[in-house]
Amino acid sequence: MLLPKKKLPVLARDVMSAPPLTVDEKTPLKEVAQKMCEAKVGSALVVDSKGRLTGIITERDMLCFMGKEGSADTPVWMAMTENPITVHPDTPIDEVIDKMVNAGIRHIPVVDKDGKPLGVISVRDILGLLRLLARLMGFK
Repeated sequence: MLLPKKKLPVLARDVMSAPPLTVDEKTPLKEVAQKMCEAKVGSALVVDSKGRLTGIITERDMLCFMGKEGSADTPVWMAMTENPITVHPDTPIDEVIDKMVNAGIRHIPVVDKDGKPLGVISVRDILGLLRLLARLMGFK
């Protein structure tokens, strides 16, 4: 069965996990890792004192940083990816997927017009959407 040649009416807001886990730039990596484990997520969004997104820290970022030079007491800003690729809530899901694939990333923050985090879309969220679409199309 082929998919129709029109866009899906699915937007970033429909797929994102919210609210996102956010941490202050000065939070030690050990604390960030604990919060990520408790929340069962693979990333945390790093925000400044005004709540605006400044970076993202992922499991991969932590592993690479700790494997090279880091310690558990290192502030998250030293290991995060600065100025991450983002999308807005009204971004069509195909554009979100294109950005993730082209950049080779597994997590993409969803931000408002002021750069404040609203949610995160992960590969897990995309897989959930694909599973739903497959079921709607009659695949079991």
